[in-house]
Amino acid sequence: MKDDFNINTFPITEEIKVNFSKIIELLGEDTGREGLEKTPLRAAKAMKFLTGGYEKDPKQILQSAMFNEDYNEMVIVKDIELYSLCEHHMLPFFGKAHIAYIPNGKIVGLSKIPRVVDVFSRRLQVQERLTEQILDCINETLEPIGVGVVIEASHMCMMMRGVQKQNSTTTTSGFRGAFKDTDTRNEFLKLITSG
Repeated sequence: MKDDFNINTFPITEEIKVNFSKIIELLGEDTGREGLEKTPLRAAKAMKFLTGGYEKDPKQILQSAMFNEDYNEMVIVKDIELYSLCEHHMLPFFGKAHIAYIPNGKIVGLSKIPRVVDVFSRRLQVQERLTEQILDCINETLEPIGVGVVIEASHMCMMMRGVQKQNSTTTTSGFRGAFKDTDTRNEFLKLITSG
């Protein structure tokens, strides 16, 4: 299974393109003007790409690269870039995810963890749910001793409209298993904040 995101793998329906054209017209623009002639198609392609996570199975991505390994110390993948769309305004939010798990007889190919982040972030989202979905997917698929997820993101719906706070970030976290223990959780949090 090819689990990366390629804009050409998401078919564009005529209906999406037509609806973008209608939206542009309702905003008072002329879709026949040179700069906007191809905008409905481009917008449809962009939206299909940005929501391509609906067409992917994150558990299958993890299962495609699981290996038996007798390693039971913390594995951390930090600073995973993420880009998503807020489901309330369909404006972007973006930031970084930090993910750790303690294997319980099985490890996963390291590239699969960022791919899981991509699958869930390329859906209409709220950051809180995104955190939980990543956490639960890893926990249920790998069945580790513990898993932790921290996401730090900036939200364009807060920066471009509404309160218009340019430098605000939102941090969400979730922990399962051994990461409920204060010492384990603190070790993870210390490691993701170190240079």
